[in-house]
Amino acid sequence: MPFAIVFSHPFDNGFTMAMGKPEAFYVVAQRGEGEPKKTDLMQYLEPIEWAGSDGTSKAAAFLAHPPRNITRSLGDYTFVLQPAPYYEKNEDKYIQQYTKTVINVGGIPGNWDEPLGLPVEVVPLDKPYANWVGGVFRAVVLSDGKPVPHAEIEVEYLNHEPLIDAHKFDPEGKVSAPQESFSTLSVRANAAGEVTIGLPKAGWWGLAALNLKEGAQHQGKKLSVDAVLWLKATDMKK
Repeated sequence: MPFAIVFSHPFDNGFTMAMGKPEAFYVVAQRGEGEPKKTDLMQYLEPIEWAGSDGTSKAAAFLAHPPRNITRSLGDYTFVLQPAPYYEKNEDKYIQQYTKTVINVGGIPGNWDEPLGLPVEVVPLDKPYANWVGGVFRAVVLSDGKPVPHAEIEVEYLNHEPLIDAHKFDPEGKVSAPQESFSTLSVRANAAGEVTIGLPKAGWWGLAALNLKEGAQHQGKKLSVDAVLWLKATDMKK
């Protein structure tokens, strides 16, 4: 199961941002009451250059091909990426997005709804890998383990398929936005830090809860500490 670790704008295949070496990359497996098993995946990171949307520019990114035995057992596997802070020149600030995705092996559910104790995270309230198109998905935003009331959240659809062997996104998008507002959807969590979104199309959807650590800094500049969760929607077919 290959991973393309790229910092970009997934709906419009926008500007690809150069990534530094991640601070952490691992997977957590757990079923039932047993202790979670954490496996470090840093050794599988391969530095690459990912082509930008203009077809000529390239930015630093990473590939990973964890061996099959890491996901051999049935159940849930939560993959976690802690990237290095990225300097956003236009806003004169750093961005660090703690990113998770959950995959399932064999249809046996595990602890997909358990927080991992990250500084910030989006914790699913519905299985992030078992969602029908046309349904809704719910999650709660946490900072230091506590819900974040009215958290600002951006939602984007992975509109351009990753062409991993070619180190770029497919230039042909699956859908067209009627205007820019539809590229990145903006929603707010409720007073309990919970968010609900609809899933109108099959594929991968990204939820990014923004700026969850007020006053955070990196190298003397503002640091936006964000939490990202990737989930999948599937068409209901005969």
